Amino acid sequence: MDKQCLDGEWEFRRVNDSEWLPATVPGCVHTDLLALGRIPDPFISDNERHVQWVAEADWEYRKRFHANSTLLNHQRVFLECDGLDTIAQLRLNGRVIGHADNMFVRWRFDVTDLMRDAENSLIVRFTSPLKYARPLLKRDPLFSPGHSLPGAPYVRKSPCQYGWDWGPKLPTMGIWRHIRLAGYSIARIDDVHIRQRHLRTGVRLNVRVVLERWEAVPVTIQLRVTSPNGEVYEASRTIKGIENDATLAVTITNPKLWFPNGYGEQPLYTVAIEVYADGRLLDSATRRIGLRTLKLVQRPDRYGESFVFVINGIPIFCKGANWIPADVFPSRVTRERYEHLIRSAVEAHMNMLRVWGGGIYEDDCFYDLCDEYGILVWQDFMFSCSVYPGDEEFINNVKREAMDNIRRIRHHPCLALWCGNNEMEWGWVDWGWS
Repeated sequence: MDKQCLDGEWEFRRVNDSEWLPATVPGCVHTDLLALGRIPDPFISDNERHVQWVAEADWEYRKRFHANSTLLNHQRVFLECDGLDTIAQLRLNGRVIGHADNMFVRWRFDVTDLMRDAENSLIVRFTSPLKYARPLLKRDPLFSPGHSLPGAPYVRKSPCQYGWDWGPKLPTMGIWRHIRLAGYSIARIDDVHIRQRHLRTGVRLNVRVVLERWEAVPVTIQLRVTSPNGEVYEASRTIKGIENDATLAVTITNPKLWFPNGYGEQPLYTVAIEVYADGRLLDSATRRIGLRTLKLVQRPDRYGESFVFVINGIPIFCKGANWIPADVFPSRVTRERYEHLIRSAVEAHMNMLRVWGGGIYEDDCFYDLCDEYGILVWQDFMFSCSVYPGDEEFINNVKREAMDNIRRIRHHPCLALWCGNNEMEWGWVDWGWS
């Protein structure tokens, strides 16, 4: 396993312009234009009105690079994109390697046969989300908020970037999360699923590891769990060449339980998985977890029905706020800014944040910090105040989105609940959508 980061210095231009301009990845068109002084700050005065042309244009990003020699020696080389915003075509050395149509998912493209032991050229071309949606809106008009730009329901992109009652109309484009090359041989880790069973004797962890394989040879999966005080629990299993998954288990004795802010401490355990063949490390993965039970109790009462989170047997009085994106350009939000906001919630005696369905599935460091500070997360799926398409292509896109994000964040102890959307049933019943 070898990885080569492609973040950092890129070039970009409006499609059909002759001049390539310097860009930074992760980022977006607006932040790159701002850095160059090509547009005014859209948060000052009425500048928002004067930058609407940006979202109407198509843009492309280019990276020219030499691949590491160790990378090229692997059986498979992939381009791994943590976030592409949104309608994109990718070309490597003049060949189309794939397309993207969802801001919220991680994309992976096999580029094994296209890599050169010389300079490589990667171009990511973005289509305006506004232009992309217009023919769809004309064919099948769907309701969306009157304060936003038209077309948002047709594109799997942060809804609030189209404008909201509290925010500007700035739908952008770009490589908004990390991007890298990754080389693998024999096998790679495709998924890790950690389940807990709380017993009298301790907490039993069942860790399922799913592999993607290219050679039918035996591989050994090693599991190592490290407690907050440094105590280590280990398990190992060798599987045959025809198998692609295995479950390993350890029991944590005298477990230190995770509690939300105000109810106890937040001890975290590190789960590390390594895959070997003949002593050679093929791939590895690490997760941080908290040991806790969580139930949502809904029982009839004199008011209708209860809605109580019970953690480690203790009913929790949830106090919190609605979390919208910390910046309309998410790539500008640093770990320090996330920590300041989450620590502020803790200092205000909050213990839950609701990730609103008109924004984004948050960055990994947001959930890491909520784990550390004891902030529960009510997680919406990204649907808000609109009627959405129901065709097969759209549904399959959403399925991929849901699966990818559930797999990405399900191990976090802060994650308390998945909610389907923001205000859509309400709109159907009370706002006349039906």
